[in-house]
Amino acid sequence: MRFEPNALLAITTGCALGVLIGSAAIFGEPGQLLKYVLIAVVVTALYIPLNNWMKKRAGQQVRPLIHLESQVSAMWANMFPAVVTLAAFIPVIWMGHDYGLLIVIASVWFAGTVASALAARKAA
Repeated sequence: MRFEPNALLAITTGCALGVLIGSAAIFGEPGQLLKYVLIAVVVTALYIPLNNWMKKRAGQQVRPLIHLESQVSAMWANMFPAVVTLAAFIPVIWMGHDYGLLIVIASVWFAGTVASALAARKAA
């Protein structure tokens, strides 16, 4: 069984988002876990259809982040999970704050990788 690179990118970014949510829930303000999970789910669920709608209105199409024409596209696409994983260290360094905006930003990046995986699946 062969996994598509864009699907693997979405999975790794989702895992990094999970680490960020856990880090923010443990080291951030107490009692925010449910809020962070809801933010991640809602932002991801809304981003994908709204992004597709906006791309269609602009006359563009959603394209995969990783494609075979460019050898370095996989390297650049790995910045998504890397930056989200590095963002998980922010609550450890600055404890006791609300990290909802950081979760929103990471969720948008995750939703972008999911949209990329769906576009690659549709193209194949």
